[in-house]
Amino acid sequence: MDKCIACGLCAQKCPKKTDDPYNAGISKRKAIYLQYSQTVPLKYAIDPEACLYFSKGKCQACVKFCPTGAINFEDKGETRSIQVGSVILAPGYKAFDPSGLSTYGYGRISDVVTGLEYERLLSAGGPNLGHLIRPSDHQEPKKVAWVQCVGSRNTTEGGNSYCSTVCCMYAVKQSLVTAEHLSGDGLSQTIFFMDLRSHNKEFERYYQDAKAKGVRFIKSRPHSIEAGPNNIGVKVAYLTQDGAKITEDFDMLVLSVGLEAPQDAPALAEKFGINLDHHNFVKTGSFTPNATARDGIYVCGACRSPKAIPRSVTEASAAATEATRSLVEARGTLTREKTYPPERDVSLETPRLGVFVCSCGINIAGTVDVQEVAEYARELPNVAFVENNLFTCSTDTQELIAQKIKELNLNRIVVAACTPRTHEPLFQDTLREAGLNPYLLEMANIRNQNSWVHQKEPGAATAKAKDQVRMAVAKASRDYALERGAVEVVQKALVVGGGVAGLTAALELGERGYDTVLLEKAGKLGGNAWSFYKTWKGDAIRPWLSDLIAVVENHPKVNVLKNATLKTVAGSVGNFTSEVEVNGVPETVKYGIAVLATGGREYKPQEYLYGQDPRVMTHLEFDGELRDKAATVQKASSAVFIQCVGSREPERPYCSRVCCTHTVHSAVKLKELNPDMRVYVLYRDMRTYGLREELYTKARELGVIFIKYYPDSKPQVFKDGDDLKIEVTDPILQMPVKLTADYLVLSAAIVPNDNQGLVELFKAGMNADGFFNEAHPKLRPVDLNVDGLFLAGLCHHPKPLEESVSQAKAAVSRAGIILAKEVMQLDAVKSQVTEKCDGCALCLDVCPYQALKLEEYRDNGHAHRRVVSDKALCKGCGVCEATCPKEGVTIHHFTREQLKAQVDAALESLN
Repeated sequence: MDKCIACGLCAQKCPKKTDDPYNAGISKRKAIYLQYSQTVPLKYAIDPEACLYFSKGKCQACVKFCPTGAINFEDKGETRSIQVGSVILAPGYKAFDPSGLSTYGYGRISDVVTGLEYERLLSAGGPNLGHLIRPSDHQEPKKVAWVQCVGSRNTTEGGNSYCSTVCCMYAVKQSLVTAEHLSGDGLSQTIFFMDLRSHNKEFERYYQDAKAKGVRFIKSRPHSIEAGPNNIGVKVAYLTQDGAKITEDFDMLVLSVGLEAPQDAPALAEKFGINLDHHNFVKTGSFTPNATARDGIYVCGACRSPKAIPRSVTEASAAATEATRSLVEARGTLTREKTYPPERDVSLETPRLGVFVCSCGINIAGTVDVQEVAEYARELPNVAFVENNLFTCSTDTQELIAQKIKELNLNRIVVAACTPRTHEPLFQDTLREAGLNPYLLEMANIRNQNSWVHQKEPGAATAKAKDQVRMAVAKASRDYALERGAVEVVQKALVVGGGVAGLTAALELGERGYDTVLLEKAGKLGGNAWSFYKTWKGDAIRPWLSDLIAVVENHPKVNVLKNATLKTVAGSVGNFTSEVEVNGVPETVKYGIAVLATGGREYKPQEYLYGQDPRVMTHLEFDGELRDKAATVQKASSAVFIQCVGSREPERPYCSRVCCTHTVHSAVKLKELNPDMRVYVLYRDMRTYGLREELYTKARELGVIFIKYYPDSKPQVFKDGDDLKIEVTDPILQMPVKLTADYLVLSAAIVPNDNQGLVELFKAGMNADGFFNEAHPKLRPVDLNVDGLFLAGLCHHPKPLEESVSQAKAAVSRAGIILAKEVMQLDAVKSQVTEKCDGCALCLDVCPYQALKLEEYRDNGHAHRRVVSDKALCKGCGVCEATCPKEGVTIHHFTREQLKAQVDAALESLN
């Protein structure tokens, strides 16, 4: 493997082709191959099942042409024994195979593909390099349709009874991406669905945005699918809501296939001694969502239940927290610190720039003429070397950059590629490995800021890319080495909020040996969980909550402060100081990180006679009835639930996520208490995602009646004498239905608590709905945008109890990265006060992080004032530099000279 240079000659000469599993089998690869273009490490592998030498004992063409002798057919696999303290299982999932479902024509009709296959057809790294063409005639499709719940929510023909959670949103995403890929007239995207499940954070907005952009959503399950003339295209027959039969032609049909447990799950379970459910997903508990039945074995991701990327990433961090619980004493004993060569001093050298232009498959090259941009860069001042790469972030290109720096004595690097937000650290590390200061790097974002937004203007996009590269070169020529500061880490944590998420985070931090202060503004711990009856799996919540509170309050490492309010916040990651008011008495708390778990609350409805009739109550109020007055509830003859009360409305355009499951769980309980009770659920979309779908099925089997309503014809609630009446239009009967209710239960929205004060204290981000914003929904789902701050629970977005527990543990995992250090390095992009500062203090008024202060000094007997910058607090935002009228303060790496050079370069194209 060490000898392989990924030149590709072996694959070129290999005579054997086989289906490419990376592209879902819709394209071919050689028997010797790279799994994908950005494989790490970038080395070729041999598929023994396809290789002619392994199957027939002949060929070895790859050996003959390999220039480095890297291929060894005598190499044998070996078994190694590794001693570990914990194990995390993350074997993923298997996509449902629709071959056995005759209805959809998969495998029979050329232009019927699965969602995974379509994803590869759209991908820049796919078989057509992102050019969308249909399989039958390789023409660009105009009309594309998606069918939801293929293999999910269906037990006939080998389907699965659960919801696969991700299919609705990947179909919506694919529909929007399809619109971006295609051009011309007659374009349309249509999604056939049962219930559109956009229940995660910001997903409802995405769904509504898709509708606003013209994606058709048809609530129907197609009953017949046939090939078009000459097996080109697809004919889809379906019934509309009013019973009309429609047959419509589409160029392609995408089957939104669901997720299944991995094929080897039973063998894995037997090997590790853990339990599986009847779907072969790993069994976990309501209160221990990442722990298996065997101590020391933990699980995360879709092998536990179907889930989207943010939850999988969160669960991975949570599993890491669980796994380290028993490893506290061994922490840090096997770690090795990466070493770098001494940095070369380039301060006296003439700038010699290397420019690397990335194709990013066709993410960039599909729109921008990257070769033309590379040729243009060769003519720019101070540029000594230029190269266009397929993937500049790949391992081989990183090695090439380091090699060229040494070979050509390059002293500054420009990478024209994607966003520095995700890739700048990677390239900076490459510079360090080559002996250059990491801040001698400039990135021109010609993907996110260019090719992705100008797909239909390749000429203009290429011209813009030249402008971007010219600007980056101009700035890079004026870049200089920067030194990073350091801060001593206070190995202590602050947790704000004493609900389930806050209690879990505090306990996990304490278990890892970190002193933790838990603030709760109320006089009682536990928050909303005291109002819950049981989890959706049927586990009683109050006994578990009581035990959790007792453990936390008696933990030697956790200091619980009730009736406590956070008044001030000073400092930055690793070293915060706050004043806390406890029962009116101020205390000072020092800490290195903070977990915000401020929770949420149930919306108090203004509609449906709530507050005017005692029979109308919210979910939590009805939970109390079921828990404390079950005998009374049992005598009721009817109960009605209304979904989406306060959710998915203009003032709260999000799904509250837990309401559908909570309703169905309550409805089942009512039917179990009294099988003769008439129970109705009035809903917009039933969102019993994942394994919760089986509760929905059980409710229907028990006789619960579900009636769909639409936003423009909401249920009407009124009194008729002493009777409580609800009128709703039944879409099946196409007529209004009047119901009488002994109980009317409103599925009220979850709304965030008032977080504005904390946002101002910590300078954290908050979305339009009032929930804290994570730093990145997929890459950093439990980090806030301020270093050292983490979030968990309802303050992030509505979620069930088990997900709050998991997210709290994930926050602890992320926080532990900081708390485990005694000294933490800071970023070098900080404010710097110059000799031109006259102490006018304008910058103090605008600094959002309170990183600047005035000091007095004497010079030749005269008193003067000047600004001083606190490097630990400064975030390098540049507001001070933009405000100062005299160049008295500047930002390293974004000085006025550097910015002016960029502006001048940008304006060159106008001359």
